[in-house]
Amino acid sequence: MFMGEYRHTVDAKGRMIVPAKFREGLGEQFVLTRGLDQCLFGYPMNEWKLIEEKLKALPLTKKDARAFTRFFFSGATECELDKQGRVNIASSLLNYAKLEKECVVIGVSNRIELWSKVIWEQYTEEQEDSFAEIAENMIGFDI
Repeated sequence: MFMGEYRHTVDAKGRMIVPAKFREGLGEQFVLTRGLDQCLFGYPMNEWKLIEEKLKALPLTKKDARAFTRFFFSGATECELDKQGRVNIASSLLNYAKLEKECVVIGVSNRIELWSKVIWEQYTEEQEDSFAEIAENMIGFDI
């Protein structure tokens, strides 16, 4: 399980050190793809396979299913950590998430998320104001 929030930087070559606490969970190979809310999602291969199976089961006749599947898979790339624990992030993913120098890596249960520091701070500021309301709406999910 991934949890926590870590501040890191992306170097000029598009590499970022993955937090040590996340490295074992991600494994030798993992997948980075475009996520929601302008961040990147990182999945260990076993989690990626589960998502892949669920998305393959979506009906091809549904426009939203086709659009989401295209968006999710076309941005996906298999990644490996180098000996220093860095991941080389594809330029298309860097551009999508607006990752330039300072970034935030968070753990979200079965995945990690990579955020631009600026976008993450804006997002958390907006969500903090409505957290109680969001929590109230989640009651129906037995949380």
